Amino acid sequence: MNDSAAPGLTTPAPPLTSRARALVRRPSRAALVKDVLLYGVLAFPIVAGMISPPQPARTSWWLQAAGLGVLAAAIAAGRAWPAPALLTVIALTLVHGNFVFAMPVLSYLAGLRSTRAQPLLWGFTGVFVGGALLSAIRGTEVTAWFPSTVWLVLLGVLPWLVGRYWRQYQELLRAGWERAERLEHQQRIVAERERLRERARIAQDMHDSLGHELALIAVRAGALEVAPGLHDRHRAAAAELRTGAADATDHLREIIGLLRDDPADDPADAVAGGQAPAPPPARPAREGIPDLVDRARASGVPVRLTGGEAHAGLAPMAALTAHRVVQEAITNAAKHAPGAAVTVALARTGTGGTTVTITNDPPPDGPPLLPSGGRGLTGLTDRVRLLGGTLHAAPTPDGGFRVTADLPADPPAHDPATGPAQARPTARDALRTALGLTPAAGEWPSESARHLARERRQVRRGLITAIAAPTALMAILGAIMAGYYVFVTLNSVLQPADYGALAVGDPQHRVEQTLPPMQTPDTGTVRAAVPEPAGADCRYYRPDANVLGVGRIYRLCFAGGRLIAKNTYDTHLLSAQRTHDQEDQ
Repeated sequence: MNDSAAPGLTTPAPPLTSRARALVRRPSRAALVKDVLLYGVLAFPIVAGMISPPQPARTSWWLQAAGLGVLAAAIAAGRAWPAPALLTVIALTLVHGNFVFAMPVLSYLAGLRSTRAQPLLWGFTGVFVGGALLSAIRGTEVTAWFPSTVWLVLLGVLPWLVGRYWRQYQELLRAGWERAERLEHQQRIVAERERLRERARIAQDMHDSLGHELALIAVRAGALEVAPGLHDRHRAAAAELRTGAADATDHLREIIGLLRDDPADDPADAVAGGQAPAPPPARPAREGIPDLVDRARASGVPVRLTGGEAHAGLAPMAALTAHRVVQEAITNAAKHAPGAAVTVALARTGTGGTTVTITNDPPPDGPPLLPSGGRGLTGLTDRVRLLGGTLHAAPTPDGGFRVTADLPADPPAHDPATGPAQARPTARDALRTALGLTPAAGEWPSESARHLARERRQVRRGLITAIAAPTALMAILGAIMAGYYVFVTLNSVLQPADYGALAVGDPQHRVEQTLPPMQTPDTGTVRAAVPEPAGADCRYYRPDANVLGVGRIYRLCFAGGRLIAKNTYDTHLLSAQRTHDQEDQ
């Protein structure tokens, strides 16, 4: 049977009132059917022994019938009280041996249903100690009660450990599926974040490209509006075109504000979060900085370029960033300082990098009252920083404005703000990752990952315990049994000469002075084959200290303070005779 275990190995045991309510609550139909079938299987050996043939006149028959009722109660209460149910079944083995068939089943279910191990560990310890004390009080030989201890380990402890291991394995599976569900949820969040980031990138492209083109259109319309010899109707149309370009720029700024209304559009945040920055925005095919300056000059912007040869040989990302810096600076100069002269200067640095400087003079007619989006230079600053460079933008003392970008020759392999690249993992790190002790490279060390690793370690410990604990118990009990047997064997040897010197009728106190301190434990064959004299106190000894077996047994019987009989028996002959008699019967 496979019952669902409580979630989590560290979950505390339910309170006593909750267990009591679970005990009296009506079980589900599936649980009731399982318990009835289980009871039918476990009660079958007892019922079969009671009806073949039925002996209602004997007390043991009624004890077995009462034991069947107790077994039914133990199975019914096993879901809420697994430990007491198991100990009850172990106690029923004193009533009849056939109740032992229920012991491994209830032990397995106790391990599967129990959240704590201490109650059953104390229960097994109490059964072992109590059985040993009872055997000592009753005078049971160690060779008789030691097999009972072995059966306790095999039928009680081992199934309980297997049940606990299976419980931990099921909890590991549940933890794995729960973590997979959380990872899927995180992936959906990441996908949504990437979608928003792509939307922000499109907004950046619109700002850089369309904004630049609209600014040039406005410049051309302004130049056309003040051109001499133009008809008033055409001059009014040029003014409307310039106003429409300005309005379109404002509407574009509003749309860009909506598209970029997301905290995840900052490239610095993307890098700090361990994600790749958004792909670079598009630009006109094969357009360099000289082409950009020529196109702006043709639109009426008084711009000139110096050091254009320094642009050649830049890395693709550095060239694109330089193009964006120049484009944004010319656009801002056309918007905020119309008619002012603009100078674009490119220069190589001593380290192989490039310095891009865009300077515009003060506006001839004063600065226009145009709103500022505030996003262009901020985005450029982040873009340049990602390349390992710096960007400075500030007014000049004469009222103009200067933008300076220092770009390295080769972009770094990692973001300078995030520090140096991580060291290569060692073989020890790879082994710990394979065992689930540390997260893999790039994996977020979340609480679910740590919980799953903890569950894996507990399952491994449970499997090792399920194998090692019974083996260790058997080894310890076997060592105790072997040591006790050797000790008793060495202290139960009656030398043949001393045995021959004894005579029937000798006083008991004088005979006891010759006897060893202990009796041999190998008396089962003689006791079964030869009955002791009525009313006599018989003692058994061996003639040698052979721990591998005994071939001859001495029996001395006392009555009335004297030795009334002394006999020697060949255990091999007695065993053969007993086997022959059993075959005849």
